[in-house]
Amino acid sequence: MSQPLDDAALRQLFLDARTHNKWHDKDVPDSLLHALVDTLKMGPTSGNCSPARFVFVKSKEAKERLKPHLSEGNRDKTMQAPVCAIIGYDLEFYEHMPKLFPHTDARSWFAGKPEKIKETAFRNGTLQGAYLILAARLHGLDCGPMSGFDAAGVDQAFFAGTSVRSNFLCNIGYGDVSGVRPRSPRFEFTEMAKIV
Repeated sequence: MSQPLDDAALRQLFLDARTHNKWHDKDVPDSLLHALVDTLKMGPTSGNCSPARFVFVKSKEAKERLKPHLSEGNRDKTMQAPVCAIIGYDLEFYEHMPKLFPHTDARSWFAGKPEKIKETAFRNGTLQGAYLILAARLHGLDCGPMSGFDAAGVDQAFFAGTSVRSNFLCNIGYGDVSGVRPRSPRFEFTEMAKIV
């Protein structure tokens, strides 16, 4: 039986964690990015379909390719961040179902069904992007997830010739708290949930 996480873990994952806009000039090693993927891939997706694909933009050259596709408000903070993860989803994820869900013909659930493919890829790829944020926080990193980019441009720059499409971006590194804004209000339980 799973046990509740302690207060420190809850604070690191949710209660004290913030969206960061400024970053310390400290490298995020490739080995840590491998650890993030090895952690997040264990989160559930429907039928273990695992459609998310990640590009970790670290090098100056890669950041320059990304830069023109960012909205003005996201440009400087992304260029400063040690890493910008492009979270994408693979529209041909179902081709891997024989490996990922081998006990039945799960590929047939999707083949030839473009709407179901897109819905499943986007939904589960988004879940895996959220798992990336949690994995990064678990491993002692800070995050700055964002929209505000030209998806078609990012797709052309980083996913050309593939079946992968970009979903959202997430800056990753060691956040500088001087760039954190005051926490915005949240809904009360009754404003966003009910028990029936």
